[in-house]
Amino acid sequence: MQEKLESQNAQNTIDLLFEGAIKFKEENFLAYKELFENLKEGQNPHTLFVGCADSRVVPNLITNTLPGELFVVRNIANIVPPYRATDEYLATTSAIEYALEELKVENIIICGHSHCGGCAALYEEGHFESMPNVKNWLKLISSVKEQVLALKPKDSAMRAYLTEQINIEKQIVNLFTYPKVKEKYLARTLKIYGWHYIIESGEVYNYDFKMHEFNLLKG
Repeated sequence: MQEKLESQNAQNTIDLLFEGAIKFKEENFLAYKELFENLKEGQNPHTLFVGCADSRVVPNLITNTLPGELFVVRNIANIVPPYRATDEYLATTSAIEYALEELKVENIIICGHSHCGGCAALYEEGHFESMPNVKNWLKLISSVKEQVLALKPKDSAMRAYLTEQINIEKQIVNLFTYPKVKEKYLARTLKIYGWHYIIESGEVYNYDFKMHEFNLLKG
């Protein structure tokens, strides 16, 4: 009985996606038909958006942008691995490289968010034992945990908040290990931002490089 219900729920979910695709073609696509017609000639995004793969984080919705404006890279915990040239298959590194060299983006946003499962997992020993690739990926931010614990947060909510923000700072530091990032930033042809998006309020806090703090974006 349980298996039958799960099968029905899965079918209902995919039916909704199919219906959504049809509705997009019949309604939303038509509203932006000219835009999509122009986009067939190629993309020219102004910003590389590096965000978490979390389903609650929707880059174009958060930034109120149209198709073609953002080049988006997403992974668990919005991590930017330190740069290295290798024969391995590096998805995030190659995407950043492409955005800089081929697309020549003007901005890079590293966007973390509240209630990040990847950041929370740093404090859950053994949580990803059955997921060796995830476990290995999160080793890239193990030093963030050490920094946060050294600050002795008063409770788990503050610990989560600090972890998410310090993680964003760490990824900005990692970004500067990319030769082209450093070159373009020093030449003032590239701007870099760190954002902390709060899911439950819609607020975005922007990182201040001089003050080393996050400030709420206001109109």
